[in-house]
Amino acid sequence: MAEVLSTKIFTFYKQIEVPQNLMKFLNADERALFGVKTFRDAAIFTDKKILICDKQGITGKKVEYFAIPYSKIVTYSIETAGNFDLDAEIKLTLPGGVNIEFQFIKDRNMDELLFKVFNTIDNYVAR
Repeated sequence: MAEVLSTKIFTFYKQIEVPQNLMKFLNADERALFGVKTFRDAAIFTDKKILICDKQGITGKKVEYFAIPYSKIVTYSIETAGNFDLDAEIKLTLPGGVNIEFQFIKDRNMDELLFKVFNTIDNYVAR
């Protein structure tokens, strides 16, 4: 079994319009599907990849962009929230043992976003 090298965690809050400032990261033949509000910025799901903007530091001027092509996802799983849980999760494993975790904060719309993200991943990874 491959040794896990790192885990990156992103917290998703709600679905939003696709941020125009992230459109510059899409290829000409790529289509944006929907956007998601993260802790400090946003993520977009396209028909080719997941793109996450991660602002860092106190001022948020330093920004790291994560592109996760669906074709590179080795395994993925979903963990729904129980009665006493405050969040649900989607976990992705990438080559080299890199893990990505999407946490969804429990509210009345959490399940809708959780399953929209999971179904999008499932649809494009299975191709």
